[in-house]
Amino acid sequence: MRTEKKQKLKQLRRWRIRKTVTGTSERPRMAVCFSSENIHVQFIDDTAGKTLAAASTVSKTDAKNLSANVDGAKKIGAIAAKNALDKGIKEVVFDRGGNRYHGKVKALADAAREGGLKF
Repeated sequence: MRTEKKQKLKQLRRWRIRKTVTGTSERPRMAVCFSSENIHVQFIDDTAGKTLAAASTVSKTDAKNLSANVDGAKKIGAIAAKNALDKGIKEVVFDRGGNRYHGKVKALADAAREGGLKF
């Protein structure tokens, strides 16, 4: 019963955030998703419905052996910022995906800012 309530509250937070946060081609949405084992980051242009760049712990790059903890989030944030800058993305809108802004989410956001993204 308790986990169902927590999931429902997270879904409501996600919907509330997505009502206001939309990405454009000039300023795409940086959507983060955390599972128990992996971290996914996508840079999405919502007007065109396309993913412009992405980084994940399941990708075949140097982020392959990372786990879903604070250290992994820092490394994925830096890799995501590098991938976005390679595609010409400098400013983004941060979508935390219903997660509270602390721990892994904060570490990823700080690493992305240090990597050169502005949000």
